[in-house]
Parts: sequence; structure tokens; C-alpha cells
Amino acid sequence: MLFSSLVTALLISPPPDSVPKAFSILPLPLVYYTPETRVAYGAAATATFRFKRDMAFLRSDSSGRARASIRPSQVTLGFAYTQNKQILFYLPFQIFYDRDNYYINGEAGYYRYNYYFYGVGQQEVPRELYGVNFPRIRINAFRRISPNISRGKLYAGIRYQYEDYQVTSVEPGGLLASGSVAGGLGSRLSGAGLGLFYDSRNVIFFPSKGVVADIAYLAHNQVLGGNVRFDRYTADVSSYHSLSDHAILAVNYFVSFTTGEAPFNALSLLGGTKRMRGYYEGRYRNQNVALLQSELRFDLYKRLGGVVFGAAGILGDAQSWLRVNEPKVAYGAGLRFTMNRRDHLNIRLDYGMGRQSSGFYLTIGEAF
Repeated sequence: MLFSSLVTALLISPPPDSVPKAFSILPLPLVYYTPETRVAYGAAATATFRFKRDMAFLRSDSSGRARASIRPSQVTLGFAYTQNKQILFYLPFQIFYDRDNYYINGEAGYYRYNYYFYGVGQQEVPRELYGVNFPRIRINAFRRISPNISRGKLYAGIRYQYEDYQVTSVEPGGLLASGSVAGGLGSRLSGAGLGLFYDSRNVIFFPSKGVVADIAYLAHNQVLGGNVRFDRYTADVSSYHSLSDHAILAVNYFVSFTTGEAPFNALSLLGGTKRMRGYYEGRYRNQNVALLQSELRFDLYKRLGGVVFGAAGILGDAQSWLRVNEPKVAYGAGLRFTMNRRDHLNIRLDYGMGRQSSGFYLTIGEAF
């Protein structure tokens, strides 16, 4: 998330010759831009802390190795208002406990948003503007199950998601207003499942080597309090390769498969700031998605860097699992300014282009 990534970089790295603080808090103003929000501005405050037993271990470690391996826990409270009159209020968190043996992350939030709807699958329609209010809760609780796999950490655990998607307005005479789109007049999602998480990146924000993988299964049904029934399987894997002292190749592989009667807002989708830049978020949505995107990152001058990127994605449904003969492609370029040299956290300015579509993105942190 934008809020937590920025403050994480400002707080995650203590001076190398000192034991980090047990608790600190930082307020921060926020400004960013995406095609979905236009200009957005707000504020956030992040509390960073470590538990007593981890602090005791840090103080007892004379080598300093533990200070690099034991990550701090963080809880961020953020608020933003956008030029499109949207409201975002949320609280992302990541908790590390017992020398990173336990890892809990997620988000609680409330959103008042306006989106454009372009249809589902191959049924494209003239874009329709609709309004929605929704609270959302996401919790992932992991236990480390392997001490060292290729110098990485492997976790397994459980996941839970809740979202009460209250559609507040639709365009008269549009496809959503007709009631023929699943979830077009609102839906309530409640799902639980299992997950695996693996991380061997050398650094979090701008890795030059390693792999991060997030694999999940979620079952949504009425037993858990929802009003829809469907299952989702996802895998999100990124790898990083150092080509030289000044160039890095980053590659992202993403697949999402949905079975059952998922509402339109819960379908697999392409577009947005992270997947298929150049297309509006949700420009393409269907039961299944497979995406490959890559990015060449290189230094330009001191804190200034550049990137070129490209992506190809395919969609599918129950009849055609993946329509490989109908790929969607996007490409673009961007600039990076390193605002935190120690953790290499960047301000990101990208311009992406797709088929009859384009978009500027000004955010913090990399797309993947």
C-alpha cells in the first residue's frame, strides 16, 4: 500500500551501529496521482515497534546480524481524498513476532469510490460510471515453516477477507442497472482459505536479486457471512536479476482463477498501477487471468533512474479457460527518484500505453 510503503522506508532501517527503538511514530502528508483517482492527497501516521522478546534478542546480539534480519512491525492509519471526490480511509498492518517466525499482515478500511465499468469478459460496453461504498477487511496469518530455503523464508498460514460492496449509483439504462451483471447492484464477500509466502529478496523496496511469491486459495460462501459463493486461486511471483552494477531486470508472473458465481467486482482483472499499466484498473475482467510483465530498471544520474516496461495478459472463463489468441498488451517508460537511499525507496512516475488507452502514474514504490 502507498501509505505503509513510504513510512516503512523512513523507519525500517536504524543506524547500523545502534539497537533500534522499541517504538516510534511518524505522521506524514501524502500526495499521489493515478488515472483512477487523479490527484489524491491526505495524511498518514505510522507506528513502528518490536515486541519485548525480539528487543531482548537484539540487545543480546553483539554481531549485529539480527538487526538486519529481524523486521519491525508496523501499523499505519491513513486518509486520502481524491480529485474524483473519492474517500479512502484505511489501516494496513504487518506484524513480525519471535524473530520473524510469525508474520501477520492485512488491512482494515472504508472506501467511498467511483469506478468505470467496461463490461465482463468479451462483452465490452461503453464505459459506465458507478459509485460504491465498502468496508474491507483482509487478514493473513503465517507461520514460518522452513528456516532456510535458498536463503529465503517460507511461510504457510490462513487468510480471511470480508468486503461489503454497496453500489450506490449506476448509470440509467446501463448494463449494471439492468441487473444482468452478477453483483451489479451490490454484494457481500466473506472468504477464508490457505496461503504460502516465500521471500528471498535481498532488500524489500528495490531488490536486485531474489524471488518473492504469494500463493493463495480463498473460498467465499454464505456460511462465513457472505451472500455469494465462489472460489479463487492466485499466484503472484516476482523475480529480480542484476544485469550490472547499474541495471536490474524485474519479472512478474501473475495468475488468478475463479470458479463459481463471483460478482463482477471480485473477478480477475487487468489494469491499474501494478498490473498492466496503461489500462484503467478493471478495464478487462473475467473469471481467469494470466499476466506476464517485465521491467528494466537502470541508473541515470545520482538519485535519478529510469525504467522501460512491457506486459502481456490473457483472460478466460469457464468455456475458454484462457483465450491465448486474444492477448492484451501494454508498454511504457518511467522515471524514478530515490527519496530514501538506504532502502532505495523511489518516487515512481510512469506513462503506460495500451490499445486505445494510456495513463500517467505518480506513486511511491515499484509496481512489483
